[in-house]
Amino acid sequence: MHVTIVGCGYVGLELARQLVADGHSVVGVRRSDVGLDAVADTGAEAVAADATDPESLTALPDTDAVVFAASSGGRGADAARAVYVEGLRNVIREYGERTATPDRIVYTSSTGVHGDHDGDWVDESTPLDPTTDKTRVLAEAERVAVEEASDAGIDGTVARFAGLYGPDRYRLTRYIEGPVTEGYLNMVHRDDAAGAVRFLLEADHARGDAVLVVDDEPVDKWVFADWLADECGVDRPEKRTTAERIAAGDLSEAAERRLRTSKRCSNARLRELGYEFRFPTYREGYRAAIDAFLAE
Repeated sequence: MHVTIVGCGYVGLELARQLVADGHSVVGVRRSDVGLDAVADTGAEAVAADATDPESLTALPDTDAVVFAASSGGRGADAARAVYVEGLRNVIREYGERTATPDRIVYTSSTGVHGDHDGDWVDESTPLDPTTDKTRVLAEAERVAVEEASDAGIDGTVARFAGLYGPDRYRLTRYIEGPVTEGYLNMVHRDDAAGAVRFLLEADHARGDAVLVVDDEPVDKWVFADWLADECGVDRPEKRTTAERIAAGDLSEAAERRLRTSKRCSNARLRELGYEFRFPTYREGYRAAIDAFLAE
């Protein structure tokens, strides 16, 4: 395949590495010249274009598949809308107006669109119930990725990522130093987030559909923090309930909503499709971070 990754950042760079290793032709797109060397290091062709600037998108090559993995940089809902909704729409419009239309597009969303389920399990059949302005934007972007892409003659797929971790994003000290608030962690290692998208493209799965990309074992935050502390040979961290954190009055309104949100995300569908995880749980995924901590 020829694959174009729009927003070739944390996951996109790893996806590029994996696709190139499998013999595909890959273009990695960044919004500026910054980071283009990192794209080239994966073996992909590097191109500068900004999804929020329609005129720049003429630089995108014709392609078989597009992966939209752009980031809003952790900013608020307005910035998220500009990238995830309008930027995605710009890319679809650019390709939809060409003679050579891509066969499909994969949009990387978030399990945050499922909202709060009081610790219960959710899967692809669970209705979306976003609880923040930003996750409502993500839910709208999912509709664009499937419905508006279809109108442009492109099959859309939504890959809903759980919390990403991996090299440079382990946040180990945050959990072993504490305090740690209660609730569940739904996680996926960067290599498996990229691997799942590669798998969906190569195996031609989930056209017009969504797939949760999360590892085998959602884990209670307190259990996870205690396990990390034990593995690192340090004292277990202080624990706080959600009520205690809210009562402390040090949370923004958005942070409080996130804190109240609890669910366990199932990867049963991704497993049934045939994806094999490199890091099936946090135990395997955090080993490199633990070893580095012990070495220091």
